[in-house]
Amino acid sequence: MEITAQMVKELRESTGAGMMDCKKALGEANGDMEKAVDILREKGLGQAAKKADRIAAEGVTATYVDGNTAALIELNSETDFVAKNDKFQALVATVVKAIAQAKPATMEEALAVKVGDKTIEELILEGTTVIGEKLSLRRFEVLTK
Repeated sequence: MEITAQMVKELRESTGAGMMDCKKALGEANGDMEKAVDILREKGLGQAAKKADRIAAEGVTATYVDGNTAALIELNSETDFVAKNDKFQALVATVVKAIAQAKPATMEEALAVKVGDKTIEELILEGTTVIGEKLSLRRFEVLTK
């Protein structure tokens, strides 16, 4: 099956992966979009595992207030440039809001909080794959008035 530029664009927009990675995945999947997403996901997990031993010491802190509950998180990246990235900022906003709403007590509970059909841990792993740097939730605090 011929892989068109439109197919690559569609896969890239839905996954956030690079153009060449999308083209290769579509080639391996013979144009099947769902199989290509699975291939990219598997490849992403491999890339994320390679980055697991890196140090993520830069990043941002973020707050979210909802009524009488406030959450404060520190989400780290390897470089300060990534911390300014729109995708990273969107991930931070999603994570801090989910933590404020779920009110977890431990890091394990926080990483297991569901956001849609994914956990925070899966979102961070996906962010590592898309952004290309190790990302990690370093700490958080939930306060209630």
